Amino acid sequence: MTSTEFKARVAKYKIGQVVRHRIFPFRGVVFDIDPTFSNTEEWYQAIPEEIRPHKDQPFYHLFAENAESEYIAYVSEQNLLADNSSEPLRHPQIAEVFVKDGKGGYRPRDLVIN
Repeated sequence: MTSTEFKARVAKYKIGQVVRHRIFPFRGVVFDIDPTFSNTEEWYQAIPEEIRPHKDQPFYHLFAENAESEYIAYVSEQNLLADNSSEPLRHPQIAEVFVKDGKGGYRPRDLVIN
């Protein structure tokens, strides 16, 4: 492997898992996972250098929310923690994609194909 190649790691969190950001006050549900960074270089460079994560780790797409709003977030694994608070989430897209699993997380809705 050359110095420019990345070795993808196994994702620590799963689709449907509730997580929270370790620095910023938001939490959400994982709905997709990239094995390594897969966003634009412009997006990456906009992150202040002192907190910019490494690209060679899983990145998570979240239905995220904070006290003021709901949105989609893209977060590195190093900046996430499992959220076991059982506090309800209000993001409207969660119900479109997931159902509560009874264990504090969510599972994908069964797709009905006609």
